[in-house]
Amino acid sequence: MAEITYINGDATNPAVEGNRIIVHICNDIGAWGKGFVMALSKRWKAPELQYKAWYKSKDNFSLGQVQFVQVEEGLWVANLIGQHKIYRDENGNAPIRYESVLSGLEKVAQFAVDNIATVHMPRIGCGLAGGTWDKIEPLIETTLIGKGIDVTVYDF
Repeated sequence: MAEITYINGDATNPAVEGNRIIVHICNDIGAWGKGFVMALSKRWKAPELQYKAWYKSKDNFSLGQVQFVQVEEGLWVANLIGQHKIYRDENGNAPIRYESVLSGLEKVAQFAVDNIATVHMPRIGCGLAGGTWDKIEPLIETTLIGKGIDVTVYDF
């Protein structure tokens, strides 16, 4: 049975065998430069470059979509658009869009099944996006764990 495993470590360095997907949340305005993306960019240039090219192309670049960027043999970064803009709105709502995270995680699940991959992530959506783990964790359980995909969550 699949499960969520919580460990202290670096989500950019999943130290397990087999195919792996690193999932993180992106915004819908093409901005890249704070939070977990800095660790990704320090390790690989492709996720940022391909995200920015995707934004410029406007080709299916919208909330709930996911871009899979292969960074090593058997390792992909999933740029999941689950955040609207980068600041709280005029009503004080955080940028996180839970329904978009859910939709994106469904795409990640299909990619993981197709590639026989495990999923790795920081506590997505709970940093700059302003989300809460008590809302994100059930989305992971529904979309990934429910399909038999093991997930490791890294606390740095």
